[in-house]
Amino acid sequence: MGAHAVGGDDEEPDGLAAAARAELVRTIEASGAWASDPVWREAFAAVPRHLFVPYYYAGVPGGFERRWGESPDPRARERWLRGVYADTPLATRLRDGELVSSSSQPSLMARMLAELRVADGDRVLEIGTGTGYNAALLAHRLGEDGLVTTVDLEPEITESARRHLAAAGYHPVVVTGDGSRGVAGRAPFDRIIATCAPAAVPLAWLAQSVPGARMLVPIATGLAALTVRDSGHAEGAFLDTPAYFVPLRGGTGPQPPAADLHGLPHGAREHELFRFLLALTRGHLGAREAYALWEHEGRPTRPRYGITVSDGRAWTWLDDAHGPHTWPLPGAGED
Repeated sequence: MGAHAVGGDDEEPDGLAAAARAELVRTIEASGAWASDPVWREAFAAVPRHLFVPYYYAGVPGGFERRWGESPDPRARERWLRGVYADTPLATRLRDGELVSSSSQPSLMARMLAELRVADGDRVLEIGTGTGYNAALLAHRLGEDGLVTTVDLEPEITESARRHLAAAGYHPVVVTGDGSRGVAGRAPFDRIIATCAPAAVPLAWLAQSVPGARMLVPIATGLAALTVRDSGHAEGAFLDTPAYFVPLRGGTGPQPPAADLHGLPHGAREHELFRFLLALTRGHLGAREAYALWEHEGRPTRPRYGITVSDGRAWTWLDDAHGPHTWPLPGAGED
């Protein structure tokens, strides 16, 4: 932030940032995001998010407005800082008006990190470096250099993240490369967390995991928590929280076309859980068939769905990996 005052002549930027960060921690705590692993509270309280988001794009009528910490207007700088510590996702990179990188909603990040179930000494691979903020939280939690590896396809993203991390005093290994291929030179990993959405679970991630590794992967509009049995098998159910991430750029193949919702009841078309089922079975269930299943099964919640990857195949399922309701996972088998 340099030497600019953020909240006016009488208020130092570090003081306002600390107060805003403390308020964010209270907001996350109230959401219950880290109830299963409160050690993350200290990480969020310590890591300065504003060092990782020197600017972001806020949606305004007709497009986006760039907000940045070096604005000559003190009110604009304060608006930037308060936005950085709001519990909202932030668009950090646009290309031709489309989002290519973001900093996720902090409470969702906290939930994902808690659900990753990291233990002291774990080697962690993060797919999707973004600003570097999530890698900093992991590095703070694990303490030792070399335990956290983060990878992103775009050199400009990884270079920027390296600068942010160094400014904040954290030193995870930052790799420029195709995240769908993992980082073989840093394997094996005890935990893998993706902060972008692949079409399927790349087989390279399983091959680079130790037996018993835990993997958190955004698929469709949900978060699958998978346990790796060996290099050819992983399985697990979805968490109950919705999650929307930018797609993983790399070797995951194209997505099938969206289902035609014409003729369905309006309530179903707008229902978040029905749209999750459609996204999960995309290209394998028509909208009417999906709607009939959804109603017949009592409008199932996310934890009733899961993913299995086994012997080069991958599929999603409802209630039972080998039951009557299974669907091939789009893009399965690619690495």
